[in-house]
Amino acid sequence: MKVCSIASGSSGNCTYIEDGTKHILIDAGVSRKRIVEGMKKIGADPAELDAIFVTHEHIDHIQGIPMMVKQFDIPVYATAGTLDGIRAKDTKGILRMEQLFQLYPDQTVDLGSMHITPYHISHDAADPVGYTVESGGYKASIATDLGVYDAYTVEHLNNSDVLLLEANHDISMLEAGAYPYPLKCRILGERGHLSNEDSGRLLCQLMGSKLRYAFLAHLSKENNYPDLAYQAVKCQIWEEMGTEELPFALEVANRDQPSRLVTL
Repeated sequence: MKVCSIASGSSGNCTYIEDGTKHILIDAGVSRKRIVEGMKKIGADPAELDAIFVTHEHIDHIQGIPMMVKQFDIPVYATAGTLDGIRAKDTKGILRMEQLFQLYPDQTVDLGSMHITPYHISHDAADPVGYTVESGGYKASIATDLGVYDAYTVEHLNNSDVLLLEANHDISMLEAGAYPYPLKCRILGERGHLSNEDSGRLLCQLMGSKLRYAFLAHLSKENNYPDLAYQAVKCQIWEEMGTEELPFALEVANRDQPSRLVTL
């Protein structure tokens, strides 16, 4: 299995996963041009894509879907609420009904030897989900746009080899920043986003023998910095677990270019 974050941040998100026979995107929240260029940088062919799986209908997760589907005729999988949101924002009517496929949380979609399972997440969208992708004994998980997490979330993310985990904001930067008060409340609320410290706490519950790579994802451009997120998460793990040496590689997913291509 190969996993790469093509783009990650509050301005656009897209993750590429393949298992040698099947090739998918989780979200397409940047332009078709950026997705194609990003895939080519890591040696992946956009024409080989088998599907796009969508977490929710916010523009930083769906921006590139119409043009990707138009050029490559790729099926799109999402929950009913997300599909409605995608169609509502497709103002040029590019997407056809036969290209859209409804999925259901906790029900696995099988694409050849690749098994994609959506799971419920808490976010201010119609019917948002995260995803786990399994193939050949390996597991990659996407956990962004989480207002909160619970035992159900941990159960789905357990035994991941690769984890793309939200570390959206530094709480102090957000509280002191220029965002209007209602927006601050939204981000900090149970249907908002995980802070750096939240991300570290969740990682503490997922530290097991299988986790090899964790990428901090969906960083706010205004309320976080890559180095700050990295250090804050490491500090939180140290406070809770008493260890400075992590048993997995911790990195921050890049905003504007592909991150490291992980090969399992």
